[in-house]
Amino acid sequence: MSALKQALQDRYGEHRVIDIPTAEGDFPLLAINLETKGQEVTLIMTNGLSEKTMVIPEKLGNRNHIELFFALPSYWEWEELDNPNRNWVFTWIQKLAKHLINNDTWFGYGHTFSNKMMDDDISEFQPLSETMHQQHLILLDPIDLDYEIQKVIIDEKEIYLLAIVPIYSDELDYKQGQSTRKLVKKLANSRVNEILDEFRGTVLKSKWRLR
Repeated sequence: MSALKQALQDRYGEHRVIDIPTAEGDFPLLAINLETKGQEVTLIMTNGLSEKTMVIPEKLGNRNHIELFFALPSYWEWEELDNPNRNWVFTWIQKLAKHLINNDTWFGYGHTFSNKMMDDDISEFQPLSETMHQQHLILLDPIDLDYEIQKVIIDEKEIYLLAIVPIYSDELDYKQGQSTRKLVKKLANSRVNEILDEFRGTVLKSKWRLR
């Protein structure tokens, strides 16, 4: 058992943290079942990404150990691995984890990704799935789950947990033009958090640049 899995089981309970079967060569994953603010949430989290010590800008302090997660709403059956409207979560978390390791790079708060950015064969931004129309992903500190998903400390190593959050192209433009902080404020004001939502629209009005 990994030290991370043990630490999470100690925090949430052994029955709430389980291994997800993965294909050979894929990154190990955990499923964490939580109850927060009256709703059930399942986290799909990397298990061991934090073993890499990232080389990060000095201003970021000690945030050089991370794990990534998607937060799934209660109505998602994450076990439906053959469902293209669900399994993109696994495709993307594997893609991000492998990109971090294979390219010896670093990820942090506010970093964004899209199919076009990660695949040279794709010429334009594409929705994540037929039901998840957002075209991009952003890494954020937990918003709604900030109390439940605090950082994990293992042998004095601080591991920060970054949520993978889908956003629209205009939200990405706003983030790049204004700041991650201002985008997060827009999301929070519209009650958008890290829990995946197939039904939400953009939090921006078309003329945001005039304000």
